Amino acid sequence: MKTMRREEGFTLIELMIVVAIIAIIAAIAIPSLLNARKAGNEASAISSLRTLTTVNEQYRTRFQNYSDDLDGLTTAGYIDSVLGGGQKSGYTFDYSKNGSTWSCKADPVSEGNDGDRHFFVDQSGIIRFSAASEANATSSPIDSGASSSGGRRR
Repeated sequence: MKTMRREEGFTLIELMIVVAIIAIIAAIAIPSLLNARKAGNEASAISSLRTLTTVNEQYRTRFQNYSDDLDGLTTAGYIDSVLGGGQKSGYTFDYSKNGSTWSCKADPVSEGNDGDRHFFVDQSGIIRFSAASEANATSSPIDSGASSSGGRRR
């Protein structure tokens, strides 16, 4: 009489249960990770616009005029080549100079994927945003809760 010997290992049912558990965990975690990436991209865009505000004033102090484009700020050594190239962290930066003023728009490369908000800044230094469409000089400021005492929140 032959005795059946049991092979070591997992059964198909056990493997399917493990795969199902991993799928459930992924379904819960992935949206949170994507939202965190979008928030990081938006924070990076805001930081880049703050940098542009600062370096444009430094450039104007040195050359008595604002830079004509991002390349001018890169060539003068005020910003890195990534931001100078017009795209950074999922956002496209559209810089323009008009006479003695300048402005820059930051729009997500893929709206909803890279970011949900559009940003705008000009020589006033006030960064503005719009969730519906491109931001402009009349859009809401991102720091509307700031007080007049050095921009700190209470």
